[in-house]
Amino acid sequence: MTALSRRFGRPAVTLVLLVTVTFLIAPVALTIVGSFAREWTGVFPAGFVTFRNWAEVLGLADSIGSQRSMGWDPLVVLPVGDGLTLMAPAELLFSVGLALGGVLINLVVGVPIAYAVSRYEFRGKEWVNAVSVLPLVPGVILGVAFLRAYPVLSGTSFGLIVGYSLLKAPFMVMAVQSEFESMPLRQLEESARSLGASWPRTFLTVVVPNARSGIVSGAIICWTLAAAEFNFSYVVWAKGTQPLALFLQRHISNSTFTKAAAAVSMFFCIVVAITLLLQAFGTRGFDTRGT
Repeated sequence: MTALSRRFGRPAVTLVLLVTVTFLIAPVALTIVGSFAREWTGVFPAGFVTFRNWAEVLGLADSIGSQRSMGWDPLVVLPVGDGLTLMAPAELLFSVGLALGGVLINLVVGVPIAYAVSRYEFRGKEWVNAVSVLPLVPGVILGVAFLRAYPVLSGTSFGLIVGYSLLKAPFMVMAVQSEFESMPLRQLEESARSLGASWPRTFLTVVVPNARSGIVSGAIICWTLAAAEFNFSYVVWAKGTQPLALFLQRHISNSTFTKAAAAVSMFFCIVVAITLLLQAFGTRGFDTRGT
């Protein structure tokens, strides 16, 4: 058995890894490829290459309901630099901003909770830990409860941001808490305080930067899940600019396969872009060199 394990163990693990990665990536790759096809009636798309599907999804081509696609009225003009500007649909920026707003609340609230539960022993610690993951429920349940508890926030942008932060807070707390629990927090704090650092400076420049891996991971998870949160958005959203999840549902349910593929591919691109930005910002923002 030892000889067989040495001979076939690594190739077997490599094969399983390749099959798993291929299985996970194949639907995404096929969807992106299909977004540039003219039709998709069989197993695979056909009739390449066309940008019509993307144009219709972005509201750049005349079609039934195209002007409701991404809210190009009004346009948002973003300065890029050197006299260049970039026009972006207002609805897209609105949707991205909602999810990022929820992530910001998760950072401000979730990181201190994770730190307190990991660092200190106090009465009611188990209750705090339980309450911090209590919102880990289906979005439709929290949406109904949110409508009854906070009717003044229902249907507003701020209400969606607060709801997203409540729904995804457990992921931030658990990701950061596991990072804190793997750190020698007491030794780090005592070393910093012995060198004259105040407690706020110790927390912001020593403790938090050492937990950046968990914080960035939690931020990415929270943003991705919030941007795709359909149940809560459907229950709470009233009218006006649509969240991204409702935009995707409209195109998936009321469009051809190729147009739906373009809408989903656009979401994939947004997720990749925001993930890279969060990783870059986290790495640069938590750089403690020189402190």
